Amino acid sequence: MAPRGIFVTGTDTGVGKTIVAATLARLLRMNGVAVGVMKPVTSGCREENGMLVSDDARLLCQAAGIQLCDDVAPYRLREAIAPAEAARIDGVRIDFSNIKAAFDRLASSYQYVIVEGAGGLMVPLSGGLLVADLARELELPLLVVARPGLGTINHTVLTCFAARQLGLQVAGVIVNGMPASPGPAEQGAPHQIGSLCGAPVLGIWPHRDEVDEMEVVDELAAWLDGQAETSIVLRELGV
Repeated sequence: MAPRGIFVTGTDTGVGKTIVAATLARLLRMNGVAVGVMKPVTSGCREENGMLVSDDARLLCQAAGIQLCDDVAPYRLREAIAPAEAARIDGVRIDFSNIKAAFDRLASSYQYVIVEGAGGLMVPLSGGLLVADLARELELPLLVVARPGLGTINHTVLTCFAARQLGLQVAGVIVNGMPASPGPAEQGAPHQIGSLCGAPVLGIWPHRDEVDEMEVVDELAAWLDGQAETSIVLRELGV
């Protein structure tokens, strides 16, 4: 039986995958689930005390209440570009077997593991291998994070269609960052996504203005914890 977990991907970069993954980790921790997190490949890492640090992985660990270690973020790359190109510049070869071994160690220690991808499914990681190939290697269903604005229907439907063509299961979609006063495009997008993607919309998450990401995560987790529908969402995610 495959370990319980989810692979968080996005319709594009900058749609809020890390916030969604961290919020789910915080929510599970609040409900007594021992949750592990993983950011297998991070581009655009900063240097700290002579080491490259993944701020995304650090936020995930803070939300889950666990220590940041190499298994959580095995590949940390300097340039904020596509991982395959960033790895080439750094002289690094991204090896899926190393990522799988790290994931297996995490899965043996936690009840549930949340893995955050890089960008979208078609982002190249190593040679001809894509983020989609990594999700398949880890044998995890997808949680697709989409933005609410114009163009999101096309991007989300394409992502879910590509996933199915590649043999990946899509557990659901979260529309992240809905403005307080949505326009016609934002108002109609979730219904269209739910109708066309072949996967349920598991949440429409509000936009938050806070600068501190952990504050955003805490507020969103508390908001989700107070909703009756959250138990259904967690069941859809295999928790």
